[in-house]
Amino acid sequence: MAPKTLAFKCALVTGGGGGGIGLAMAQHLISLGKSIILTSARKSSKEHPEGDCVINNAALQRPFDINKFDLENADQEIDINRPMHLTIGFLEHFKRKEAATIVNISSLLGYVPTSIISPLYNATKAWVNFWTMKSRTQLGSDEGGRNSKVVEVAPPTVATNLHRDRKGADDNKKATNPNALELPEFMKFVAKGWEQDKGTIGAGRSAGVVDRWYVAFEEDYREAASGQEVVGVPDKKRNE
Repeated sequence: MAPKTLAFKCALVTGGGGGGIGLAMAQHLISLGKSIILTSARKSSKEHPEGDCVINNAALQRPFDINKFDLENADQEIDINRPMHLTIGFLEHFKRKEAATIVNISSLLGYVPTSIISPLYNATKAWVNFWTMKSRTQLGSDEGGRNSKVVEVAPPTVATNLHRDRKGADDNKKATNPNALELPEFMKFVAKGWEQDKGTIGAGRSAGVVDRWYVAFEEDYREAASGQEVVGVPDKKRNE
């Protein structure tokens, strides 16, 4: 049985230094009495031995056109958007903790890839979704890994500076996109999901999409993962 999501004491948050979702999550956790370290995605447990939670939030969303493709910028976005190095760097450290939490920030676009000008962001966030799911399953079947709670947060459009590299840099703000959530609105969904120990947390428009995915494909996934403990999927029966 995985621990409670908020059982940790000290969280390392990537990508929070520039504001946005990472900083909003850090501020909320501080209000709950948690210690926070804003860090890069390449830190190790040796540098932060007190850490018992990682929040993999750092991300880029750039426009790309395959007809005039920038491989250098593409490789950088892929490298930043994959929450792999920090997690693997802390995994054995977490297995020695009484309880630990891994939070990966995916996106609505990882489920429904409708941002045509941002193909790598869509693709990397789909990767985050499935990486999180497989990590949860594999850790759940490992004696040492069962003390780690693995959580996916799938934001919809949120009013941050994520679109700064686009011509329409403000098209994720409510003034131009009524479906966008302000950070306080988004954090209400996240805080509730953490308190309820949900394994996958949607917000606004993404909440329904996440639930639809599991309604459609959960049985297929369970069959593929038969014999392994699957925890943390998002409904009343799946909130381990």
